[in-house]
Amino acid sequence: MRSMWKGSLGFGLVNIPVKMYVATEESTISFMQLDAKDHARIRYKKVNENTGKELHQEDIVRGYEIDGQVVIVEDSDLEKAMPEKIDHLEILQFVDEKEIDAVYYEKPYYLEPEKQGIKAYALLRDALLLEGKVGLGLLVYHNKEWLCLIKAMRKVLVMHRLRFTDEIRSEKGLAIPDTDVKKDELKMASMLISQLTSPFKPDDYKDTYSEKLMAVIEAKSKGKAPKTLKVVHNATTTDLMAKLKESLNTKRSSKKAS
Repeated sequence: MRSMWKGSLGFGLVNIPVKMYVATEESTISFMQLDAKDHARIRYKKVNENTGKELHQEDIVRGYEIDGQVVIVEDSDLEKAMPEKIDHLEILQFVDEKEIDAVYYEKPYYLEPEKQGIKAYALLRDALLLEGKVGLGLLVYHNKEWLCLIKAMRKVLVMHRLRFTDEIRSEKGLAIPDTDVKKDELKMASMLISQLTSPFKPDDYKDTYSEKLMAVIEAKSKGKAPKTLKVVHNATTTDLMAKLKESLNTKRSSKKAS
């Protein structure tokens, strides 16, 4: 893996030199954009809006319009805004992970210690595991401030990028009316949840859509007509108890069969 950032991770007076790596990768199929007439690929160019001339990256600068005037922003200007956070991630506090709602999580990254920081890295990792806490800190990366969560996961420290509060939409605008749930329905739903509860095994879940889509593409490339499966959706019903009982009986039958 290639590191995307190098800097230091600090807690108290301890600084740990680390490298950051992306912890995930996309498994989706990427499509090309083509002209519908001759299937030629579509290309995008960066051009000067006045002259129409194509520009190379080295000819392009960044700017920000304010009060009708465009201010040119250099790399040095970006560093002046928060120089202390460009190459340093300081843990500001420790919290219980359960305090953080799932909607705040954005993307995970791995933190790897440099040779001179191995012992301090292991110390922080083991202390987080012992206390059952996660750390919160701030980092500036690519002209944007990140809210970061530091968590120990087995032998590695994982950094989750979190969303700031002003990036979270309120759920108050959703049409979710107050509804009374009957005790019998709640009991039946709880029983169904109990029956469906099992240890989480991530390998049990695969991106089957991408696999099936690839099969369709490969079939078309060989001049074959891809198979189309008929999808049957369960009818919507207002009789919750009937559907809950049916679900429980179906689950029990499948357990006996296995």
